[in-house]
Amino acid sequence: MDIKQLRYFIALAEEKQVTSAARRLHMSQPPLSQQLKLMESELGVRLFHRNGRHLEMTASGKTLYEHALTITRLMEEAKEEVRESGTDIRGKLSIGVNTLSDPGLPGALSRFREQYPKVTFKIQQNETNTLIRLIREKMLDMAIVRMPVDMEGLDYTLLGEEPLQFVVGENGPASVANLAQAVSYETIAGYPLLLPSTEGLGLYNLLLEQFRSKGLTPDIIGECSDIGMLLELVSSGFGASILPKTSLARYMDHRLRTYRIDDAKAVSGSAVVWLKRHYLSKAAMLLIDSISDRSSRER
Repeated sequence: MDIKQLRYFIALAEEKQVTSAARRLHMSQPPLSQQLKLMESELGVRLFHRNGRHLEMTASGKTLYEHALTITRLMEEAKEEVRESGTDIRGKLSIGVNTLSDPGLPGALSRFREQYPKVTFKIQQNETNTLIRLIREKMLDMAIVRMPVDMEGLDYTLLGEEPLQFVVGENGPASVANLAQAVSYETIAGYPLLLPSTEGLGLYNLLLEQFRSKGLTPDIIGECSDIGMLLELVSSGFGASILPKTSLARYMDHRLRTYRIDDAKAVSGSAVVWLKRHYLSKAAMLLIDSISDRSSRER
């Protein structure tokens, strides 16, 4: 077997279909199926069980998959180290962010660019679930997201936590004016809520769990992944919301009232995440270290 066949095998193992793997590899299905037969013939074992169009790795296939990931990663590392040896740090980094990402990222990127001016960036904003999918599809080097997320197949570094705040429009319900500076989840459950992020992921999931743990059923009237639009709606009296403190800071020109949540668990954490067992360039590793070090100093 050669490195190309190992890459074919990795695609088959991860896509679980010849059709999808061929599309990912930009090749037709017959040659890919032929390569799989050649690998199984050379090794003398079945690498997949076939269930219609679905492929499921055998025990031998799982063993080969682990080695294939290691071998291809080492090959990429070797090529990159040769390219980078004797030269300045350079390259293009693809970074994902969402509208609730770590607020210190712009400053961290600016400082990083001062130190490594030959590194360029492609920065993409999207919802957490889309960013995680793009990392798994190797379209992004890393992403900064709000926790919690499904970390299967990912490595990550936590960037700290910050308090959550209850936010309403200045022209919201009259009863809001009587709220204390700190409000409970029991009180919040009585307001119509427009929550951030996507159902079942990130901050949305964390907030639902906070209510469930107290036996509360919040009045959720909707969700919105665009924080600017969410706060415009809150400001108009459409509903109330819960957001990290720093996410609110950039929108304080809106007509809003904010309240501390009287609960020790009313905090939100963020993390920088990247694909496990996948080669990261020297520039990517340095940026992760830079973001992590800055976050540690600020805690």
